[in-house]
Amino acid sequence: MFAIVDDTEPTNEPEKAVATETKEVEAEKEETPEEKAAREQKEAEEKVKAEQKAIAAAEAKAKEEAEAKAAAEKKAKEESIPREYKSALRKAESYAETMNMSKAAIYDQLTSEYGESFPVEAAKYAIDNIKFDWKENALKKAQSYADTMDMSDSAIYDQLISEYGEQFTKEEAQYAVDNL
Repeated sequence: MFAIVDDTEPTNEPEKAVATETKEVEAEKEETPEEKAAREQKEAEEKVKAEQKAIAAAEAKAKEEAEAKAAAEKKAKEESIPREYKSALRKAESYAETMNMSKAAIYDQLTSEYGESFPVEAAKYAIDNIKFDWKENALKKAQSYADTMDMSDSAIYDQLISEYGEQFTKEEAQYAVDNL
């Protein structure tokens, strides 16, 4: 009969792991105060960077969500506006841009039975929501009167503020005359 002989030395894996951990602990104990301070400083800086990155990501997400919510609310609001109100606004913008009319003159044109015949509510919506430089419109009208009718500054001013004329505000008319 043959006997199997194991001539390898037995290994103690748990002992090796303990020895490795012990060496690491001893290495930490051997750390100088300066090295420890430097290590702790580095760890603190890494922690701050990680926190800043997390904050920036959270802020970006919040901003994105807020923009999406605002866009959805704007779309919902626009969809809730009656068609006739939107039409009055587009017509008001057209009068302001092509004919250089004042707010008051546009309102009158929108509501006039001889003009657009929009309901008062639709015309009010248009006037409340139109974005336009009314002083610039007054100036363009003033230039037209000066060039085509050779009117004096005072006559132009009177025409610009007249309820039977252009119906610009006194401030808009004065701006126009001052900048001719």
